[in-house]
Amino acid sequence: MRILALDSSGLVASAAIVEEDVAIAEYTIDYKKTHSQTLLPMIDELKRMTEMDLKTIDAIAVAAGPGSFTGLRIGSATAKGLGFALNLPIIPVPTVDALAYNFYGSSSVICPIMDARRNQVYTGLYAFCKGAWNEPYEMQCLMQQCVIDIAELADTINQLGREVIILGDGVAVYKDKIAELFNVPYSFAPACSSRQRAACVAALGQILYQRGIYETAAAHTPNYLRLSQAENARNISKADKDTSKEA
Repeated sequence: MRILALDSSGLVASAAIVEEDVAIAEYTIDYKKTHSQTLLPMIDELKRMTEMDLKTIDAIAVAAGPGSFTGLRIGSATAKGLGFALNLPIIPVPTVDALAYNFYGSSSVICPIMDARRNQVYTGLYAFCKGAWNEPYEMQCLMQQCVIDIAELADTINQLGREVIILGDGVAVYKDKIAELFNVPYSFAPACSSRQRAACVAALGQILYQRGIYETAAAHTPNYLRLSQAENARNISKADKDTSKEA
């Protein structure tokens, strides 16, 4: 199975083509440009360098959220456009799950954190387990991806009492808080595995596809997990107006 994978859920823009267990090509950038400037040119470059006809792609995997509202919209719109044009299914891959997949096979608890502002993070907790010696590792979700206060996350991890690897763009924002609040052994991921990678989106997408988790381009929408600041403000304003009418 050949998958085109996209991730523009955070600061990083990443695109990859993966076939079965081979990452044929991957293009990742985290440098001063918007995803609207980078994502389509990256796909074009992958296509050019691999001399690949996109009609040979079987499915499109996309980091479906949570994450940056703008980034998710760009990734979703790109995936939907290609899905419509090529008549391909979309595999919606949870962003935080894909981040955790950077540490496939690790014996530690994996804790991706993405800055969600207001002292909150998009996060989840994951562990890898193995059955028979020749079977692949299976990623277990210890805590589903969610948006929570960093102190609440620290309490949950401290209760687990296990060593944890932390990665994601939230590390730079909450490093001091982590040092203050975490009471278990922890380490931060190195630069090579600390951010989103489309190849991980593809690898996890292949598993989801085999489980029947995919959708049409028309049906695909991002999973924001919470309302945007503008939507919250609009709802508050509407509630205030409704209250004043009742008065």
